[in-house]
Amino acid sequence: MNKKLTFTVSALLVFGTVFYFNQKENNVVEEKIEVLEEKKEDQILYGINVNELDVVEGVVGKNQTLSTILAPFNVPYQIIDEIARKSKDIFDVRKISFNKKFTVLTSKDTSLAQFFIYEPNPAEFVVFKLDEGEVYKEEKPVQIRKVEIGGTISSNLYVNMTEIGIGPDLIDQFADLYGWAVDFQRLQKGDKFKVSYSEKVVEGNVIGIGDIEVAYFEHLGVPYHAIPFEQNGERTFFDQDGNSFKKAFLRDPLKYSRISSRYNLNRFHPVQKRYKAHLGTDYAAPTGTEIRSVGDGTVVEARYTSANGNFVKIKHNGTYTTQYLHMSKIAKGMKSGSRVKQGQVIGYVGSTGLATGPHLCFRFWKNGKQEDWLKEKIPPSEPISQENRMAFEQVKTESMRQIAAIPYVDANQKMVAKVNP
Repeated sequence: MNKKLTFTVSALLVFGTVFYFNQKENNVVEEKIEVLEEKKEDQILYGINVNELDVVEGVVGKNQTLSTILAPFNVPYQIIDEIARKSKDIFDVRKISFNKKFTVLTSKDTSLAQFFIYEPNPAEFVVFKLDEGEVYKEEKPVQIRKVEIGGTISSNLYVNMTEIGIGPDLIDQFADLYGWAVDFQRLQKGDKFKVSYSEKVVEGNVIGIGDIEVAYFEHLGVPYHAIPFEQNGERTFFDQDGNSFKKAFLRDPLKYSRISSRYNLNRFHPVQKRYKAHLGTDYAAPTGTEIRSVGDGTVVEARYTSANGNFVKIKHNGTYTTQYLHMSKIAKGMKSGSRVKQGQVIGYVGSTGLATGPHLCFRFWKNGKQEDWLKEKIPPSEPISQENRMAFEQVKTESMRQIAAIPYVDANQKMVAKVNP
């Protein structure tokens, strides 16, 4: 009897021990499952946890509105109307545009939309929280990326810069900077350029650029360093000798474009079919291209004539006057007496008046007489002052060191050399 009791007790102890450890093991497993569930990463899109939501992406079609976009997602018209009214101060839904990206978030067990997200531009998005009638705008994270790159002219500035990944906005800056130092219409093969600037990048896409930081151009073996320096409260560029690149006038009334006809006292007129002096400079450009005033001044005429078409004439000072002909239309606000600033848009390229195609005829007066704009020597701004000379020399040394380190690349190397890590 004692043996049976001893055996029973021992069996119960063994069973209890096994049960205890099995239970403990089960608890550990359950705890691990819970921990794993807790560690499951949230999927965040536009700042919203979308783990329990379906994501539908699309682009706005022609003539689509907020109402037609949301119609397939069972959103009542009353909600659409309410949120359209609430959003006016943040984003007017009437400005939803063709081919812009949108995203709709719906719950997984129904096709009813909970969120509508619209991207008016690559850097921003607008969130419409449909179930609560809330609307807010957010900016995407922007990365500032430094670019240092150089190239060689084999065709022309625009083509060769584009080939190595430089965009039109930077090309325009570069052409404006060097416009009075170098004639970009007469570049030679083997001329060289270098430039340092910054790019604004969102989700891997470049959405804008900053100003040129430092630049270099070599034309016919002659170097032109563009060194940034602040003098009299203004940051501008000077050459290696301390002379300013800035002048009273921009070099061209259009952003980088092709000169199709120069000042010529004995040109055959393409419309009138006779030899007649051409007292202007023609710039070929597509209809609608912005025309800018080359300098500060006052509008003296802004009207239409049968020969000039739509035109604007600007008096800059007692010495210089400029005129811009054959516009498709004159910019808003241009009338006699209006003040304009250097670089301000005053009209748009067209072919009104006596013109065979879209172009700008630019005319230039000096002391009341029309002159050849391309041969005019416009006085530069103030050079580096004596009191700033020592500080400038220090900046120049660093800038020239930076320029020397920038590599020349070709189109095949652009992705490797464009971005300076």
